[in-house]
Amino acid sequence: MTNTMTATRSQAPLRRVLLLDAAASGALGVLGAAGSSALDDLLGLPAALLLGVGVFLVVYALGLVVLSRLATVPRGLTWVVVLGDGAWVLASVALVVGIWSDLTVLGAVVVLAQAAAVAVFAELQYTHR
Repeated sequence: MTNTMTATRSQAPLRRVLLLDAAASGALGVLGAAGSSALDDLLGLPAALLLGVGVFLVVYALGLVVLSRLATVPRGLTWVVVLGDGAWVLASVALVVGIWSDLTVLGAVVVLAQAAAVAVFAELQYTHR
């Protein structure tokens, strides 16, 4: 019992970061999914892509909430989140620097801003793993 309580307390910062990441991912996911048809021209991204990414982010956010609520957050799963976040950042930067030519300036700003936020979450999750 003491080990579980100690693990829970020592993982409190990681749990908070996971929940903040879940809140941000979930909010962006709902916005992307619900506003996909309104955002496509504004951002230069297809509505289908925005919808798909939005749904993924909502599911991802739910997974982060579940992970943060485990008695002990497994180190291996934390690494999956950190590496996944790193891949997301790289894919986002690649999208802006050349893969997606239809991005508007606002679209590029939004993609880079969310990539920066994801990089911060990845760093915090790595630090507190």
